[in-house]
Amino acid sequence: MAPLKGLILSGGKGTRLRPITHTSAKQLIPVANRPVLFYGVQAMADAGIEEVGIIIAPETGPEIQAVAGDGSQFGVRITYITQDEPAGLAHAVLTAEPFLGDAPFVMYLGDNLLQGGIQELVAAFRANAPDALILLTPVDDPEHYGVAELQDGRVVSLAEKPPAPRTNLALVGVYMFTAGIHDAARAIEPSSRGELEITDAIQHLVDSGRRVEPHVVRGWWKDTGRLADMLEANRLILDVIEKRVDGELTDSQVDGRVVVEPGATLLRATVRGPAIIGAGTHLEDCYVGPYSAIGENCVVERAEIEHSILLAGAEVRGLDGRMESSLLGRNVKIGRSGRQPRAYRFMVGDSSEIEIL
Repeated sequence: MAPLKGLILSGGKGTRLRPITHTSAKQLIPVANRPVLFYGVQAMADAGIEEVGIIIAPETGPEIQAVAGDGSQFGVRITYITQDEPAGLAHAVLTAEPFLGDAPFVMYLGDNLLQGGIQELVAAFRANAPDALILLTPVDDPEHYGVAELQDGRVVSLAEKPPAPRTNLALVGVYMFTAGIHDAARAIEPSSRGELEITDAIQHLVDSGRRVEPHVVRGWWKDTGRLADMLEANRLILDVIEKRVDGELTDSQVDGRVVVEPGATLLRATVRGPAIIGAGTHLEDCYVGPYSAIGENCVVERAEIEHSILLAGAEVRGLDGRMESSLLGRNVKIGRSGRQPRAYRFMVGDSSEIEIL
């Protein structure tokens, strides 16, 4: 088999993570202080893939290019491919055809996380040489996913978000294709959503007698499109970090698997892992509990935080209760004023949610 290329789809609008995604691409929201997108690129590099194309949207593309660069930080070469409109995953494949050529390739949704990477899958794809290999995982709500039906170890039918799913096997956001997928994508019609669905293109392969093999994922998989999924992914990644304390601790306590990046300062603070404290962040008279990822140059004073993600530059000061299961965007400031009369004052972006302590 010819060398595999990689294709990462990073063009979605991220409507389910607003207001964070009003100002930032959803694929750049950090999990354990690392952009979600980076996990996919690293998975490609670890599987020996050297040429990676990233599908970007005109609105968020420049930001993604600025952060991911030319790929040298991962040991790959990145080519950026602009998809002018979000017209479906199969449309993205056709948009990338000049980059992909006749090469077999791995397609990876840029906001997905897959435990253990894709090395085992790439090996299976090379060894068995099917026309396509799709990843599946059992889910409780298959009506929200692309769903596959199997027969004798082969894929016989696929449906995109069916109201009455025949199975509970959802398509994970990682696919492996030969160049035959391009003709399949050209042969299908847009769905009722107006998109060229990758499930329809794979179904066309099946109907044409091509061999489509399933691979049921044994580890965890996360689509980080919603806040609950983002926090869960953060928890899963933090669960496997190794303790490393490079910052400065004064009268502070760090328990368990905690990473304190260089330049971070802790003064009379307690951090219970697993947790990560970003470079240049200042913690003072505070408690940071398990499954928290505090970004770089943040400030937490006289407050308690647990099971939360703070993006770079966020500040939390003087809270009476504990903040938990929260996601704060860049440079967000949360605090309590001592002025009278006591009142709440907010400046809040679109689609925000606030629960008063």
